[in-house]
Amino acid sequence: MAVHRVQPSREILSGESADVYFARAERILEREGLDPLVTMEVFAREDAILCGIDEVKNLLAHVLVDADPAETSVEALDDGDPIGPKEIVLRIAARYRAFGLYETAILGMLSQSTGWATAARECVKAAAPLPVISFGARHVHPDITDVLDYAAIVGGCVGASTPAGARLAGLRPTGTMPHSLVLIFGDTVAAAEAFDRDLEPDVPRIVLVDTFKDEAEEALRVAQSLGDRLYGIRLDTPSERGRVTPDLVHEVRARLDQAGFGHVKIVVSGGLNPDRIDVFREAEAPVDSYAVGSYISGASPIDFTGDIKEIDGRPIAKRGRIPGRTESARLRVVRLEEHRSP
Repeated sequence: MAVHRVQPSREILSGESADVYFARAERILEREGLDPLVTMEVFAREDAILCGIDEVKNLLAHVLVDADPAETSVEALDDGDPIGPKEIVLRIAARYRAFGLYETAILGMLSQSTGWATAARECVKAAAPLPVISFGARHVHPDITDVLDYAAIVGGCVGASTPAGARLAGLRPTGTMPHSLVLIFGDTVAAAEAFDRDLEPDVPRIVLVDTFKDEAEEALRVAQSLGDRLYGIRLDTPSERGRVTPDLVHEVRARLDQAGFGHVKIVVSGGLNPDRIDVFREAEAPVDSYAVGSYISGASPIDFTGDIKEIDGRPIAKRGRIPGRTESARLRVVRLEEHRSP
């Protein structure tokens, strides 16, 4: 995956987004003249799809840029790697004060993104071989929609709805049209015709058909208007109207086929999760792709822990952990200069 990195924010680099006790520890160590060479290992406690590690590598490439290369090393897994409980995903060997302030950021980057990527993988597995698109941007703060969509793509989604997120993954954004456009035009066909008239030819013509009338009727009206230019229709029936059902998909597909529009794809969205996707699969509903939002964006973070395991070459650990480096055959050496954003 082509990754378009962005420079860590001022809040991250300054430590303002870190737990305050790390800044206090930094101040104490500086005043006491202490800066040992430490080895820190990071792991999670459950099976997951790792994500956020590329962002961590970028952060470390910035904060360790002036570190002595003779005593500094980073080893890690990659975004998209399946990981197991307590498997080491990151090992940092460096002077503590060079990176200690950033433990909060490192764990947060991994925890949130890994949670999203793991939830996305669950949906992708349920839908396979049909594609899944990430539509969860509206459920998170806009400053992190790019990270959400990137994580969803790492988890297996073929696309994402936001330009920022798609760009981070080296893709183009994927989307249809909002209900607001149809409401403003007052008619689905009028909105579809404007969509077709005003947008670039390489934007797939996928039209939302559940705003005003029966979905099958609207799908036929749009297909008759746009003809071969219509790529697909999206079904997003709200819960107040019973949501999208396998029977509805079967009916829309049959009516489109009978009218000679077999080329028109059907995209299903609206409160989807692996269990609901299974319902469509078991009913053999002729869905062409799924758009998933809140199940991915609302996924719980995967808890990561950072442990110091060596100080100046001496094995050490807090109670309950084994001192010294953990055997981790899958870790790969990270060349930080290759991961630094411009």
